[in-house]
Amino acid sequence: MKKLLAAALFAALLSPIFAAGTQGTEGNATTVLTMGSWRADDVTQMNRLLAEYRKVKPDVAIRFQPTNPPEYNATLRLQLDSGTGPDLMYARSYAPGQELFRAGYFADCSNIPGVRQNFTTANGAPWQMPDGTYFAVPFAAVSHAVYYNKTIFQKEGLTIPTTWEDFLTTCEFLQSRGYTPLANGVADEWDILEVFFLGMLPNFIGGADSRIQYENGTKHLDDAAFQAAFKAMSDVAKYLPRGFESVTYNDSQALFNTQKAAMFMDGSWTAGVYADAPFEWGLFAMPAPRGGQTRITFHPDMAITYNKNTKYPKECQDFLAWLASREGATVASANLPVGYFPMINFSIPLTDPHANEFLALNAGKETDARFVWPKFLDVYAPMNQAVIQVIKKEITPQQAASRMETEAAKYR
Repeated sequence: MKKLLAAALFAALLSPIFAAGTQGTEGNATTVLTMGSWRADDVTQMNRLLAEYRKVKPDVAIRFQPTNPPEYNATLRLQLDSGTGPDLMYARSYAPGQELFRAGYFADCSNIPGVRQNFTTANGAPWQMPDGTYFAVPFAAVSHAVYYNKTIFQKEGLTIPTTWEDFLTTCEFLQSRGYTPLANGVADEWDILEVFFLGMLPNFIGGADSRIQYENGTKHLDDAAFQAAFKAMSDVAKYLPRGFESVTYNDSQALFNTQKAAMFMDGSWTAGVYADAPFEWGLFAMPAPRGGQTRITFHPDMAITYNKNTKYPKECQDFLAWLASREGATVASANLPVGYFPMINFSIPLTDPHANEFLALNAGKETDARFVWPKFLDVYAPMNQAVIQVIKKEITPQQAASRMETEAAKYR
């Protein structure tokens, strides 16, 4: 633990150094705000967005200072504890954000103009306290789907599968033709849970209403539906890349991008990676078992808040009010990376065809956040290991489900 804290403190101290190259043009601004984020890949896009805000508030510049994603939570907490936290910062949804609000670091955003009026109840809830207090302004959501190589599908005469059983049949056929059906691996661990298992889970257990029943104990994580979801991961294991145990997330992207894998269950945030792919690709929703209802994991991913102890509360509030307006959200959506979707309650056109393809998958389907985020985030690590062990055939789906119910019962 001491080594982890030391590493996080070192990262916190160095983050301004690494961020120096990310500063936008500050010109003659009389006030310079800093913004913390885990989106280290978004420097170019965020600097464009913040440059647009300079046109609205010429005297205020915002310096984007991201941290490597795995280090963000620990780094931000150490910065806030030491009084060196940023003025503005990305806020995690649900419990991690609530914790920093309770600790007195995140400001109350309830009275930011537009925050209550311009977001639906569902889109605002991930950044609210139990009493309805907003601790951040919703910013962007991400989606989950199957990327597929249209060129391969057309060559082999395949159509998009509409049931889980059809999906497995498609995988079997592709494998028989010499393709690696799925690019997903387990070396980085997080992605097989967050993207694959939690992306398809609502197809087996139901949407938000069912999730709440699991949370309050009306349903149990060792029931037949949860066992079926774990069995699905066991069934799909033989269609992952050879040596999937050592395949990282970046390896998976490369396998799909080089056409060595025909499909990749992934998030919308990866869409930009394949912008220059030398083949046609598309998206389809991971389908539900025969007779079931296909649902989409559309996850509330990012919000922005401000430091309760900032020297510039008015300037921070003005920026957040702009983000919560139609104008600000439109500018933000134009500058966000492909695959991040505005959560504001206005219709905002997107120019990227694949971004629109992702959103089109939601039409007529129920959507929900990743299962563990609202109430069971403490179950994340054990569930991650259970999924991997089921894929490796180290435990049965029944054993995995039983273990998850034992873990979940601790937090009800």
